Amino acid sequence: MNTPSSPHIPVLLEHVLDVFGNISNGLIIDYTLGFGGHSQALLDQNQNISIIGIDKDIQARDFAQKRLEKFKDRFSCIAGSFGEKFEEILQSQGDKIKGVLADIGVSSLQLDNNSRGFGFQSDNLDMRMDTSKPLEAKTIINTYSSYELERIFREYGEIKEYKKMASLIVNARSKQPFESAQDLSTFLQKHFKNPRIHPGTLAFQAIRIEVNDELGELQKLLNSASKLKGAVFGVISFHSLEDRMVKTAFKEWSKSCICSQNSYKCECGNNHSKGVIITKKPLIASSEEIKQNPRARSAKFRAFAFKD
Repeated sequence: MNTPSSPHIPVLLEHVLDVFGNISNGLIIDYTLGFGGHSQALLDQNQNISIIGIDKDIQARDFAQKRLEKFKDRFSCIAGSFGEKFEEILQSQGDKIKGVLADIGVSSLQLDNNSRGFGFQSDNLDMRMDTSKPLEAKTIINTYSSYELERIFREYGEIKEYKKMASLIVNARSKQPFESAQDLSTFLQKHFKNPRIHPGTLAFQAIRIEVNDELGELQKLLNSASKLKGAVFGVISFHSLEDRMVKTAFKEWSKSCICSQNSYKCECGNNHSKGVIITKKPLIASSEEIKQNPRARSAKFRAFAFKD
């Protein structure tokens, strides 16, 4: 397993510490544990909180548990995706939960490990965050129909030339299947040009979302999170689809009046707000953080405070 050669600084750490800094005690759920960097900083910041970390990636869990060994009395780790585990924890620990953090996206642990197939130079074409699941990127690229690939590239990658991309991939794989992420990224770089980012960036994003059902998982999390009471809920997202879902959910939760727009006057009682939006605009990385960690450039952090 690849491990960082220098201390890993989690994305938007200062913003996270600010938003969760007023939590004096209780339980915080770190729904995408990764390296455990956010959890470590939060445990250091407040001696009276405990954290449950969740990650579907066994390598991430093993690494984080070793990193956070000194906090073993206040930290525990469980396997699973945030979408499927939240409801379970909410039912058993609901009154203790004072904060929830979800750092959506691929961790550095996954990106930097060539065997996982997330990076352009990877020898594999996998992209599974949970390696026990059957669907991997190689299956999608080599077996999905042109129509299915178009859907993925259009909906998850928001790629303008989605039809051309799907058609070229289907034609190429009929001669020789794609075996590695490097094969795919080289192919995309040959046929598509983008002066700002690698031509394969959005395609890899789209395939990864399909492999891991990332938007479905996020929707499950948001559905369950709407039941929180007296807790701060924060989400770090890395692309517009996720950010849009979070922004929409927060807007709905903050509505006091839920009457139809066609209603002449309010009839609902005008007291349905679940809380307030902490971040009127998403918090983003400073230029200094982006210099240290280029992956932070697309990160957006939104937070919501639920009423008791």
